[in-house]
Amino acid sequence: MTAAIVGWGHTPFGKFDKETVESLIVRATNEALAHAGIGAADVDEIVLGHFNAGFSKQDFTAALVLQASPDLRFKPATRVENACATGSAAVHQGIRAIESKRARTVLVVGVEQMTTTPGPEIGTNLLRASYLAEESGVQGGFAGLFGQIATAYFEKYGDQSDALALIAAKNHANGVANPYAQMRKDLGFDFCRTVSDKNPLVAGPLRRTDCSPVSDGAAAVVLMDIPSAMSMRRAVMFRSTAHVQDYLPMSRRDILRFEGCSRAWAQALGDAKLTLDDLSFVETHDCFTMAELLEYEAMGLAPEGQGARAIEEGWTRMDGKLPVNPSGGLKAKGHPVGATGVSMHAMTAMQLTGELPEAMRVRDATIGGIFNMGGAAVANYVSVLERIR
Repeated sequence: MTAAIVGWGHTPFGKFDKETVESLIVRATNEALAHAGIGAADVDEIVLGHFNAGFSKQDFTAALVLQASPDLRFKPATRVENACATGSAAVHQGIRAIESKRARTVLVVGVEQMTTTPGPEIGTNLLRASYLAEESGVQGGFAGLFGQIATAYFEKYGDQSDALALIAAKNHANGVANPYAQMRKDLGFDFCRTVSDKNPLVAGPLRRTDCSPVSDGAAAVVLMDIPSAMSMRRAVMFRSTAHVQDYLPMSRRDILRFEGCSRAWAQALGDAKLTLDDLSFVETHDCFTMAELLEYEAMGLAPEGQGARAIEEGWTRMDGKLPVNPSGGLKAKGHPVGATGVSMHAMTAMQLTGELPEAMRVRDATIGGIFNMGGAAVANYVSVLERIR
């Protein structure tokens, strides 16, 4: 590949009434530039990932990145959006700018502020990433859609409530040591498995602990071409990337198979000349625990209908053969939509360079995989990263 991550910035994820989309962008941008050890004048191009969909009254947000420094004025800046994969769409756009040789250094920022929006509007905004002609009547927004998916999976393969609770408990345990995580509490299997006043059913068989939280936050990465990156303090190279887009209507595909996810993984691993066994860990898109279960199958970790084995037999735990979501995932870290994909890339780079608290490091990590998804497996992005400096 032709690009590497050489620095990053990451705000905590959570509920921040005193922050704005602008202040989050500025904070993550300045952290990333300082971490990379470059000045704003060294940036050739800017890409902002911001879903918005009604969460922010301020639209046309690409130029807000320029607020971080006068030296960013007059740089080309573009906002991209691809639902919950918006952050990865921005990263991949930055890579293409470098591949085309129109830029040597690209600043990529992802941001979202969701918590200042009233509850009912949050569901409405998120549901805009579904096929409204057929799916607008689903109760509970995207939780309702994944509740339908979970119900269909349970009907076909049996009750998976234990497996979903194990996934939730794993990710919450992983998130405890993550200084950026919105939820830093080890809830344990029993709490995640039991329906209670504090853990009610939300949609279908999905409990509150099966759903990622509503979040504010921003993340940024600095990308460079490989020759330039080799002179920097650190360099985490893209071994490969893949983007596979599927039909938007769920009625046009087998929603239990996540075929776009499977194809993206196959393409990325093939281009990198690797197999799943070569990966040290994966950061995957657990917007709901049901999504992570299906992604085990889509990436080839377990056969169709047997995704539960991956968590029940400990394969995806921190000490398993393929740790999944050592950051705590969207479930514990949070899911500010436009920031999520950029955060996944930053967290993976942190793992590969060892720039993380000891308690959340994957032992001897050399290659990391990322899967970021928009909609119900509609926009499917995979990146494979390896430290080269």
